[in-house]
Amino acid sequence: MADKRDYYEVLGISKGASDDEIKRAFRKMAKKYHPDVNKEPDAAEKFKEVNEAYEVLSDKNKRSVYDQYGFAGLDGSAGFSGFSDMGGFSDLGDIFSQVFGGSGFGFGGGSRSSRQSGPRKGENRYMEMTIDFLDAVHGCKKTISINVDKQCSQCNGSGARSASDIETCPTCHGSGRVTRQTRSPFGVMQQVVTCPDCNGSGKHIKARCSACGGKGYKTSNEEVEVKIPAGISNGQQIRVAGYGEKGENGGPNGDLYIEISIRQHDFYKRSGNDLFVKIPVSAVAATLGTTVEVPTPYGDVELTIPSGCQPGQQLRIRGKGVKSLRNESYGDLYVEVNVKIPTKLSKEEKHLYEELAGKAKESVFERFKRNFK
Repeated sequence: MADKRDYYEVLGISKGASDDEIKRAFRKMAKKYHPDVNKEPDAAEKFKEVNEAYEVLSDKNKRSVYDQYGFAGLDGSAGFSGFSDMGGFSDLGDIFSQVFGGSGFGFGGGSRSSRQSGPRKGENRYMEMTIDFLDAVHGCKKTISINVDKQCSQCNGSGARSASDIETCPTCHGSGRVTRQTRSPFGVMQQVVTCPDCNGSGKHIKARCSACGGKGYKTSNEEVEVKIPAGISNGQQIRVAGYGEKGENGGPNGDLYIEISIRQHDFYKRSGNDLFVKIPVSAVAATLGTTVEVPTPYGDVELTIPSGCQPGQQLRIRGKGVKSLRNESYGDLYVEVNVKIPTKLSKEEKHLYEELAGKAKESVFERFKRNFK
């Protein structure tokens, strides 16, 4: 086990990480090293390492054993003391089943059955999609190109030339599992493993399907339309059913999960379902008040700027924010007034400002200074 990395290190988390932190770390690392997106030579091996770490740390019992005994505990070499608080000898078979990833273990003449010989759904796949800000606000449809393994239509996934070419596997007698006995410090242990001759299908094919070569599936490239709902947030996922990895023993494909990344907008900022935008207003307009046409994601809306409006003051336009994913309600649009002070004045403008300043009984700064006395 010297060449194995610590599971917490694999996921990039601390030993005291919560279940949610473990799940988030797994999603991040699985996306990073998934062979569909990472073409580095060691990506598949790292992806397998990430899955192995998550399988242990996401399971309360496995994690407890690993925290106490490390890899030795998962190998069973920690001894019975490592399982003393998990229900005693009567549950040892269940514990071994969990620790060894679903393989059944027993003592003496007994053995545990396993579901692995039956149909199993394929693993899920993950990818990331980047969309524009307003596409997230309004919702949109995107088309992706993806390689997917589909059940062979000629043999209906059996992999055989005809139904008469399928017979029961003589090694496992159709169970898909075989029992192996090994000696250990605990006595004779029986381990139920996948049948090496039929790979768990329980069937032996005499003549293979000519269309798929006996695999039971064909790989094709498909154009898939993905519907992005209005109001989706950055980091949320969309599930596309049936476009994950192929199932085993006649099981269905897994699903494809697409994580949405949203580009920033030049003017709009989002917080929850509310939007924020800054608009420039002249000092005169802010002082006297005015009416402006504010651009919203749904078209221009007339907004009244009250007289005496201060720089940074926010005005609300109801219902012009982002649609909720849960219902038909909308957030609001908050308009921040950005008062623009002119840097260049015409002679006439300068004269008007000087005349206005001369008529003031006391300047703003003088009133501020007076408050110190």
